[in-house]
Amino acid sequence: MSRLIVVSNRVSAPRQGRSGGEGGLASAVLDALRQEGGIWFGWSGKVTEHEPSAPDIFDVGRLTYATLDLSERDHEEYYNGFANRSIWPLFHYRLDLAEFNRRYLAGYQRVNALFANKLMPLLRDDDRVWVHDYHLIPMAEQLRQHGCHQKIGFFLHIPWPATEVLLALPSHRTLVRAICAYDLVGFQTESDRENFAEYVVKELGGTDLGGGRIEIFGKTVKTGAYPISIDAEGLARMAEEAATSRQSQRLRESVRDRDLIIGVDRLDYSKGLVARVETFEHLLKAYPSNRGRVVFLQIAPPSRSDVPEYMQIRRELESIYGRVNSTYAEFDWTPIRYLNKGFSRRMLTGFFRAASIGLVTPLRDGMNLVAKEYVASQEPENPGVLVLSRFAGAALEMDGAVIVNPYDVEGVAEALQEALAMPLDERKDRWSRMFEHLKTHDITRWRRDYLTALAETE
Repeated sequence: MSRLIVVSNRVSAPRQGRSGGEGGLASAVLDALRQEGGIWFGWSGKVTEHEPSAPDIFDVGRLTYATLDLSERDHEEYYNGFANRSIWPLFHYRLDLAEFNRRYLAGYQRVNALFANKLMPLLRDDDRVWVHDYHLIPMAEQLRQHGCHQKIGFFLHIPWPATEVLLALPSHRTLVRAICAYDLVGFQTESDRENFAEYVVKELGGTDLGGGRIEIFGKTVKTGAYPISIDAEGLARMAEEAATSRQSQRLRESVRDRDLIIGVDRLDYSKGLVARVETFEHLLKAYPSNRGRVVFLQIAPPSRSDVPEYMQIRRELESIYGRVNSTYAEFDWTPIRYLNKGFSRRMLTGFFRAASIGLVTPLRDGMNLVAKEYVASQEPENPGVLVLSRFAGAALEMDGAVIVNPYDVEGVAEALQEALAMPLDERKDRWSRMFEHLKTHDITRWRRDYLTALAETE
């Protein structure tokens, strides 16, 4: 039976009885590998002085982990450099934060070549290779140069930008040529796929054959939209159990009879966190009846803390949170609770269930699974309201959400006021539509649809 070989930048490998991370990509990959059996290959998360000679390989059940450390130079140029200071800001439409230099590009290509070189000896003839995300776009091209003939698929978890934005990247042709070495290129939304196809046709002279097939560089590349999702029913059960946990009870007791608005995001400039605080501030200013009656809980675990742009946003957020609290707080009420740390997925589902509003307002996001997790965590007889940015991929599926423009501070504040006053019948109707969609378009379907499409490539 053929194995599934998953390649991602970071491998969440269990050690000493502890499970790995439970982020969106990690949970999706683990679910796929537990069902299919195979290898999860990628960076260990460790940075060392020298390049590793061989991957660290160990088995857990049907799953084999194969991890590589990165040298300090590779980590700086590949990960902090090209991946997160060139591609990430550009693909999230933040050209003002993007930094381009050839040293970063060289490091990016070098690490992809290293990964391909170390993966090749582990492959069997009938394996299927599934590469994930923007860190590893050149992976298939590198594998092909080593003689890899297996089917190789790629899934991009972040947005693919419009052509005029992508053209700002000096190496845009090199990057797109590399991605065309895959048999199947998957995107979160049809809009992302269309942006990619437009670039290939207009800039590279490719031909759109229809049905997601693009002819370019003497071959046909299949493309498609495969919105990543969650185990909605499993999360619903988890949230029901977590609602009675000590942590959830403490949260409810501390909020008392007030409405809780919750945001959960990595500390990242793409998440619109500064505008979100300004929105809440405007809610208190424009609708004074909310003072003393509404609490905003923002959970923002640190991310890429050694990248200067992330240090800056942390300082900016701490300042604005302090300003709002000092302006509006009373002796028995603090309007904003800002937690710069992470919590387990189980604990978060309990927090989501306690919240009247899930506030998910990224400036740009490939999908945003927090929006889906918030919906799945709600109590069916008294669900909260999802307030969701139109620039998150999830907005195309979550038709029961209150859709907002995150750049419109006053407009989002009005949406929050609408959500706070929304009647129970309307809340239940909106929630049930979204939850039914999540049950049928879950993580299993995402994996099945993608892998079936990969198997059907020529």
